[in-house]
Amino acid sequence: MKVITLIEDTPEDMECDFEHGLALYIEIQQYKLLFDTGATGRFVGNAAKLGIDLNEIDKVIISHGHYDHAGGLLKFCEINNHAQIYMQKNATEECYYKDTYIGIDNRILNLPQLKLVDGSYKIDDNLYLISNVPTEKRNIKFLRKVDGKITEDDFSHEQSLVICTKKGNALISGCAHCGIINILEAYKKKFANEPMVVISGFHMFKNGGYTKEETANIEAIAKKLNKMYTIFYTGHCTGDKAYEIMHKIMKDKLKAIHTGKIVEIKE
Repeated sequence: MKVITLIEDTPEDMECDFEHGLALYIEIQQYKLLFDTGATGRFVGNAAKLGIDLNEIDKVIISHGHYDHAGGLLKFCEINNHAQIYMQKNATEECYYKDTYIGIDNRILNLPQLKLVDGSYKIDDNLYLISNVPTEKRNIKFLRKVDGKITEDDFSHEQSLVICTKKGNALISGCAHCGIINILEAYKKKFANEPMVVISGFHMFKNGGYTKEETANIEAIAKKLNKMYTIFYTGHCTGDKAYEIMHKIMKDKLKAIHTGKIVEIKE
């Protein structure tokens, strides 16, 4: 398995563009996948620089209904109009951060290759989507319009990708708005094991410093993850400060991803 970060908030390869967003190219024996598409079409140029032919992509997974994960999808479809696109049905609802619209471009809904799924979904024996993760985590700044009414976003439109291999499974998430611990619990209920690798943002970024309570919560998450045999890769919405706090606890079990980063995992 090979995972290449086509775009993220920070650069690894200085020849590549970067932006607030996420797009991952994933190559396994059966498929070539695209997980999220960044905020714009900039990842397309990065793919060319990194020697990736986007026309060879078989399937696209959109992790949730925010622009920084689906904003480059229409640009991708100008190059590749045959890859099946998987997105949660309620990711089509309007999403806001306070009073700012952060949802998807509604033109995406007209794409003939778009498949809207409702909850967890088995694509095939190798690929599985986990969604509707129960969470007690709240952030009243994230809102969604449901049946014409603005309500607190429960992130039921978020989905994570599980890639099953002979050696073990990989869990790929976008921002883990539902909480990475909650997503891992949902994964364990389905697969009764721990994934060998997790690639995900942890949505811990904050302008300014953390309170003692917030720092303690980040440390508690890091300690739980550190007890697993899993290797974690994170970036995008995790934030440098949160990464530093977690890395002190997890050390080599936590690695950073940046635009242009190549991760190779033996299946």
